[in-house]
Amino acid sequence: VFAVNGFLRVATGLDIGLSTKCVVIPKEMGMCHKIGYSEMRLPNLMGHTSMAEVIQKSTTWQHLVHTDCHPHVRTFLCSLFAPICLDTFIHPCRSMCVAVRDSCAPVLLCHGHPWPASLDCDRFPGDEDMCLAPLTKDFKYLNKVLPKPTCQTCPAVEEFFTHKRVLEVFCDSNFAVKVKLSKKRTASEDQEYNIECQVEFITQGSLLPYDTQSMIQQWLLINEKCIERMTPTHRPMVYLLVGNIEEGTILVNQVYRWQRKDSQLTLATQKWRYHKCL
Repeated sequence: VFAVNGFLRVATGLDIGLSTKCVVIPKEMGMCHKIGYSEMRLPNLMGHTSMAEVIQKSTTWQHLVHTDCHPHVRTFLCSLFAPICLDTFIHPCRSMCVAVRDSCAPVLLCHGHPWPASLDCDRFPGDEDMCLAPLTKDFKYLNKVLPKPTCQTCPAVEEFFTHKRVLEVFCDSNFAVKVKLSKKRTASEDQEYNIECQVEFITQGSLLPYDTQSMIQQWLLINEKCIERMTPTHRPMVYLLVGNIEEGTILVNQVYRWQRKDSQLTLATQKWRYHKCL
């Protein structure tokens, strides 16, 4: 997926050769598996000298990778934390850093973290040097540009409503997606979640169900504080997320708690097929 051009560029301030060794990418670095190679150089391009340090520092980035904030976020981070085992270090190009930063920095900020100084794009080589550069056309985005989820205030969860009120909200919305959320039981302190999505309706003609499902999953990962509020226990919880697409941005405006004993949401989604909006 990447174009390489120009001359070899070595890691600034690192003496390559005997000072580095090839090691297998550890299982704890899940984000750097299935990326086209299985061995990495140590020390890496972040200056980490032990595998324990690499694992500790890289795992804090795995959540960002899961948000899918840019098609090349995994390759960018893995080229730094787990550089490919060649005769020389190959940096990501400055253009790749800028593209990833511009897409992913708002997501980091949503979680309360600025783009770190250690990933300052000015430290990377220009595209005329030998470096990892994104192709101008990414195969995943050839056909259409999908709306982007954004960092937003989490809507209050509504538990008491009538099906008539829900139908009024549907009339003002582009999509409704039923979401089943649960906390994963993990050994680490980091919280992870299971997210299952089922599209109830889309009125935005250019969107397909799987596009919308993945966008809602991405929205939840970006707005993690929202998931935290919706999953107070390890018991699975079901919600209906309803929202609009405005100027290329996906916004969730209403969150309904979908309880088995309450048939109002079921009734609203059934009636929606024949409902005529005023």
